[in-house]
Amino acid sequence: MATKPHSERCVLVALSTKSQNERKTKEYLDELEFLASTAGAECVERFTQRMDGPSSVTYVGSGKLQEIRSFIDQCDEAEEPIDIAIFDDELSAKQLQNIEKVLGVRVLDRTSLILDIFAMRARTANAKTQVELAQNQYMLPRLRRMWTHLERQGGGSGGGGGKGMVGLRGPGETQLEMDRRIILSRMALLKKRLAEIDKQKTTQRQGRGRLIRVALVGYTNVGKSTLINLLSGSDVFAENKLFATLDTTVRKIIVQNLPFLLSDTVGFIRKLPTELVSSFKSTLDEVREADLLLHVVDVSHPEFEEQIEVVTRTLADLGCAEKPVITIFNKIDAYRWVEKDPDDLTPPTRENISLSELQRTWMARLGEDTLFISAREKTGLENLRAMLYRRVRELHVQKYPYNDFLFTQYDTEGNPL
Repeated sequence: MATKPHSERCVLVALSTKSQNERKTKEYLDELEFLASTAGAECVERFTQRMDGPSSVTYVGSGKLQEIRSFIDQCDEAEEPIDIAIFDDELSAKQLQNIEKVLGVRVLDRTSLILDIFAMRARTANAKTQVELAQNQYMLPRLRRMWTHLERQGGGSGGGGGKGMVGLRGPGETQLEMDRRIILSRMALLKKRLAEIDKQKTTQRQGRGRLIRVALVGYTNVGKSTLINLLSGSDVFAENKLFATLDTTVRKIIVQNLPFLLSDTVGFIRKLPTELVSSFKSTLDEVREADLLLHVVDVSHPEFEEQIEVVTRTLADLGCAEKPVITIFNKIDAYRWVEKDPDDLTPPTRENISLSELQRTWMARLGEDTLFISAREKTGLENLRAMLYRRVRELHVQKYPYNDFLFTQYDTEGNPL
């Protein structure tokens, strides 16, 4: 009789600090659980601790670490073992080694989990190369942890009675040096490949003609791929999971008689690993070279304002802070709010604000380049097309002032208006 395959079970660990209160920690853990689910793991329990900052030795305090170990032991006794402990921040090699020694299970941090998801999602040679480079960049400073079973040994070989550096080297350090050289060599090869890909991508972008370039940007899982499918009539992969899209998709869109290029890019996320930002240069170049950005926001998400800040900071890091932006609040069909009791004198929270009030607030704050839509229900798409037509036309006239023939309007019989 075939047995059901064992799905990996995990616990999540995070800190509440002076800069990150308990509410925000819960929100981060919700996202971490979504990341774990995307990677195929089942979250069993969450552990949090209030501290001024992470311990440089074990991230959480020793007491909390023992509490997690006790829970793992209980699960083992119940024959429902825990396979992984996932921490919400990036861990150093020292922290990883010490935590694994206490917990006795595999330990991942947020960065390694995101890299794992990117590796799962990579389909093309370009994406696979970018992910492998990011993984090697992450692994390089953590190599020593991987060779704890071959650590430097006291006497060593050489018969020198412990004298001399060569005589003190054990197999662990020798293997460490070999692996470091292998990884550095591999990284050099991957960077060379990506440089060639960047050159090809640049040539492709230069060959796209005199068309305005529009890029979809936003937090991961806000509906960018669904939106490009609706605008282009294409079938880009879209799924309710994080980082469903890794490779940039470029489509030629025509609104009325106005053509332009629309690209869908990888979603941003809080604490996005720096290794990914650097290795995904060719993908992010679509954002850098865009004439107009469509910032898609999941308005139904309880922390959408913080997600907006994350995207805004990432765009600034990419040197795109001054680009024109249309902000698209998507998923209005999923927006939920609770009317506040009129006798309640406390200030209203995000959950007490109606969609119409929210629209007035953000339209007043961001100006006329703001839209509220539902890509799933196809609500507000005509307003989006009209705004795209107006903004792309303005940009085209500015960029290509002698090519205005593209905007000649025609009647149903093909005669110029």
